[in-house]
Amino acid sequence: MRFFDLLSMSVNSLLRRKLRTFLTVLGVVIGTASIVVMISLGIGLNKFTMEQYESSGSLTAIRVYNYDRGNSSDKTNPEDSFMTDDTMKVFERIPHVVSAYPKLNMFVIMKQGVYEGNVQLVGIPLSAMKDIKLGEGKLPDADSQDMEMVVGNMTSQDFYNSKTGDGYDYRTGKGPDVDFMNKPLFTIFDTDAYYQSKYPSGGDGTSPAKPPKKYMLKTAGIVEGGPEDWNEYSYGIYVDIEKLKTQLKQIFKKNPIPGQPTNKKGKPYNYFVYEQATVNVDDMKNVVEVQKAINNMGYEANSQMEWLEQSQKQSNMVQAVLGGIGAVSLFVAAIGIANTMMMSIYERTKEIGVIKVLGCAMGNIRSMFLIEAGFIGFVGGVVGVLLSYGVSFLINKFLAGALLYGMTSKLSMIPPWLGFASIGFAVLIGMIAGFFPALRAMKLSPLAAIRND
Repeated sequence: MRFFDLLSMSVNSLLRRKLRTFLTVLGVVIGTASIVVMISLGIGLNKFTMEQYESSGSLTAIRVYNYDRGNSSDKTNPEDSFMTDDTMKVFERIPHVVSAYPKLNMFVIMKQGVYEGNVQLVGIPLSAMKDIKLGEGKLPDADSQDMEMVVGNMTSQDFYNSKTGDGYDYRTGKGPDVDFMNKPLFTIFDTDAYYQSKYPSGGDGTSPAKPPKKYMLKTAGIVEGGPEDWNEYSYGIYVDIEKLKTQLKQIFKKNPIPGQPTNKKGKPYNYFVYEQATVNVDDMKNVVEVQKAINNMGYEANSQMEWLEQSQKQSNMVQAVLGGIGAVSLFVAAIGIANTMMMSIYERTKEIGVIKVLGCAMGNIRSMFLIEAGFIGFVGGVVGVLLSYGVSFLINKFLAGALLYGMTSKLSMIPPWLGFASIGFAVLIGMIAGFFPALRAMKLSPLAAIRND
């Protein structure tokens, strides 16, 4: 007997008992929709977690710290613990490392009109600035002779009115009206000399130190976001590290540069020492391995992947629990399918006997009932998936905005593979539920079945 003949007989049998078939299919619909919605919530939670970590920085970047810069007296050679440009080359030789670059941090005083701020100036390579998302302007020009700035979107919070003392008001979100893009900022690198000239100490106080020179810096771009929208580059002002080092050497000459270590005689080293660096890895799955290698070298290192892995384990557990809750509904539906198939066998006993007497193969009888049960699962699975898309839409429309504030992720996400897998699973459950009733139909005695009233 052909497959389509068996399918036709199965469908006709189900249509003869519309109410019972409808209730059985309804159970599969509810079970399938429950599984899909529950798993979609787990997928949405996992995506939300991923987006949160991505907003805090690249998932393939490792932050390296070295705040112990060799000043401890128990070290025979303090320079061995320095993190320098040569250290970056060592990092780049670690397997899976794509690039490594240092960060040169220092605090400077910037002025614009009556506004003044003590801000963090961060020197990084121009190639690393491509990861900064700009809300206004552009990245610094590599061919420019001037040191151009990329200003963090929250940097205005570091400024205040030097006459009134008013700064950023966190209650109202209003602060100093510093025009970064259209007006230059006058920058003081020698902050010690600035404070000594402004607040002289010692003696009679009548001969303050000479004020340090101010340098005019222009802004190339501003980081994307409002004054309270935090991201990895929100705080600080970013400049080309090579131009910053050249500027510092010209300003301080042979004198110690603020933040840089000195030897036992108080003299500066002829190279720069860094407290922070960034190491970029080729793939997320290799980040933890590279991070351990850097830790073994004696440096402190952390990454988003370190925390993301823990969060994903928790998300997977939540997803498994949610999927299990939905599976209970489908298990109940499977019992309903088995009950429907057993009732169908009792009602069609004589029909089964006639089919056997006519010489129909046992495999065809088994296939007929398995197809019937699978068809119930298929119809229920398709309708259940469609229903779950509707439920997912309502969840994302009315709940996602409140629960996932500030994120673009959806609370419920149903990828195509989940829909197709759910339909296939519903068909499989239906056929498993109909397997034992099909075996019972095969074992019926033809003569006893024909005599059955």
